[in-house]
Amino acid sequence: MHFDVVSLIIGILAALAIAIPATTVISSAIRKKKYDEKVGTAEEKARQIIDDAVKNAEAKKRESMLEIKEESIRSKNELDKEIKERRNEIQNRERRITQREENLEKKVTQVEKREAEFIAKERELDVQREEIAKLNEERVQELERISGLTSEQAKDYLLKTVEEDVRIDTAKLVKDLTAAAKEEAAKKAKEYVVNAIQKCAADHVSEATISVVQLPSDEMKGRIIGREGRNIRALETLTGVDLIVDDTPDAVVLSSFDPVRREIARIALEKLIVDGRIHPAKIEESVEKAQKEVENMMREEGENAAFEAGVHGIHPELIKLLGRMKFRTSYGQNALKHSIEVSQLSGLLAAEIGVDIKTAKRAGLLHDIGKAVDHEMEGSHIQLGVDLCRKYKEGPIVINSVESHHGDVEPQSLIACIVQAADAISAARPGARRETLETYANRLKQLEDIADSFKGVEKSFAIQAGREVRIMVVPEQITDADMVLLGRDVAKKIESELAYPGQIKISVIRESRITDYAK
Repeated sequence: MHFDVVSLIIGILAALAIAIPATTVISSAIRKKKYDEKVGTAEEKARQIIDDAVKNAEAKKRESMLEIKEESIRSKNELDKEIKERRNEIQNRERRITQREENLEKKVTQVEKREAEFIAKERELDVQREEIAKLNEERVQELERISGLTSEQAKDYLLKTVEEDVRIDTAKLVKDLTAAAKEEAAKKAKEYVVNAIQKCAADHVSEATISVVQLPSDEMKGRIIGREGRNIRALETLTGVDLIVDDTPDAVVLSSFDPVRREIARIALEKLIVDGRIHPAKIEESVEKAQKEVENMMREEGENAAFEAGVHGIHPELIKLLGRMKFRTSYGQNALKHSIEVSQLSGLLAAEIGVDIKTAKRAGLLHDIGKAVDHEMEGSHIQLGVDLCRKYKEGPIVINSVESHHGDVEPQSLIACIVQAADAISAARPGARRETLETYANRLKQLEDIADSFKGVEKSFAIQAGREVRIMVVPEQITDADMVLLGRDVAKKIESELAYPGQIKISVIRESRITDYAK
């Protein structure tokens, strides 16, 4: 019995020993199958992720390529547009230059043709003179033979006979010719001036004695003033300009009668405001940069002015002084714009009259060059301009034009007279210069007071914005002959006592009225 139990236990144990490895193997197989399934799923997901990533990358690549192509096309279009504009501008300039050259060639051809005609006429006149001399000699010999008088005796007789008649006829002829010449000269002069003014169209720029710099906020005013005012003192000391920091919202006013200094201060202050760092060292650096920038600006403005006027070969220092005139005004008229306008008018008048156009333009452009330095050096702008032109080797015609354009010396050439006329036209025509209302009223009153101060003047009126004074005289006290002297005396007194641009016309009017009644 005991043996059976033992055998049974042994059998059970053996069965368990056999069953346990089989169960382990089965479990391992199941786990392996699940693992393989998971691995397969992961690999499939990985492949899908990689495919999606590749697709996204290709899509982004295509988008980037499209953006690059669009940007390239846009840049190319802009560049083509700019090139087209530049090409059009160059073509326009070439067209203008070609047209000017053609006009010049036509005028040269006309001048050469006229010279040839003059030479031919002179030759004809020489032949005619010889024939006339020969006929005259034969006539004299025949008269001597007939009259029995020598030629000297005949001359004395004829002179005594017709002397009085010839004197009267000559006086009448001279008077008629003089009147006709004056009328024709006045007509031609007006025609030339009108043609020149119609062809010249120039704008006018007025400058004030202050500049306003806009601020981003009122808080910036305190930074500009600085601790105990050190920043504003440094800026005023370095530029020579007064800074006015008042209640004006978001603005600072720069005040100076020197426009160059004012421009330097304006540029330096704007740079400081943009930078944000405002202290004496930074102010000094900004002022130095602004000075260089203004110097470059003046040189560029001078070059542009010479190009606009069509004048070439000017000394670089004179070019720089021309640019400096951009910051100079006379009665509110910009000096550089005025010089360009005078140059253009001089060229047009020279073309109308038939003298050297290039020299006339050059003289017109440089006629006021002394104004660029007259606030720094002693002397009038005329003398300073003459000294500068001599220093930089300008021709005698240009120097005389500068010297005589205000009538200080006599003009020695027709070009000098043209520059004088062009300067008067540019300065005197309406809109070129401006005056304050108070100055304008005072000038008119001074003109009337000067006219009223003469004996025999009943009343006077300043009209045409002060360009003409009409004087009514008492006919019983002023004769027709006295009117001429009165007009001249009034003009001399106005010239000696008043300063004015252009010229003032004096008109003296004498009127006698007789009233009667029929009863």
